[in-house]
Amino acid sequence: MKQRARVDVSLEASHVCVVDAEGKIVREVKVLSEPDALISSFTEHTVAMEQIGFEAGPLPQ
Repeated sequence: MKQRARVDVSLEASHVCVVDAEGKIVREVKVLSEPDALISSFTEHTVAMEQIGFEAGPLPQ
């Protein structure tokens, strides 16, 4: 099953949304914007990601 994740990054917390091939939301989590927390959010999810995208804009204040 192919899944993709998008990460909306903020200074303190990031929102991670995982969708399947049909665009159905599989998982949504809010984690600290720290490398270990972001890595854990993906390693806890047992399906390998086909793609992970990060927000490409300025951080909200």
